Amino acid sequence: MKIRIAGITEDSIVDGPGIRMTVFVQGCPHHCHGCHNPETHDPNDGQLMDTEEIIAKMYSNPLLDGITISGGEPFMQPGACVELAKAAHDRGLNVWCYTGYTIEAIIYGRDNGKRGLLKHIDVLVDGPYIEAQRTLELPWRGSKNQRLIDVQASLAAGKAVEYKSGTSKEE
Repeated sequence: MKIRIAGITEDSIVDGPGIRMTVFVQGCPHHCHGCHNPETHDPNDGQLMDTEEIIAKMYSNPLLDGITISGGEPFMQPGACVELAKAAHDRGLNVWCYTGYTIEAIIYGRDNGKRGLLKHIDVLVDGPYIEAQRTLELPWRGSKNQRLIDVQASLAAGKAVEYKSGTSKEE
């Protein structure tokens, strides 16, 4: 399956715990003021890549603890992101995802593709980046409104459940 990406970082240590492959998808409807990846906003920019090629890169790195799907907005390309997440889980890796949506907007929204992607994510960093709430104090987030969500616990509880270090396949 094809996915439009802005780029890949094969050994990130800032997009979740451990050593991660971060896939930056292309296209974002949020256009958050102060976004640190504004080059990812245009859905027609970036490059088309086959998910199998990304999966091969993921499988070739024995040091990875997980993958992070960031952007842009991953929920604009849920089918391709599901393929990446499934492949990561098949390899025993955890899956983190950054989104400008809240988990509630995804769960209660009408888009089955977006809800389907949630089923394959361990930790969701949700909410738009709000420059007035910028912080360097919170791990893995850019602004104070953003939350670390344990997605599988949230789906089971029917409400947002905060991620706690040491859970959700982190280790």
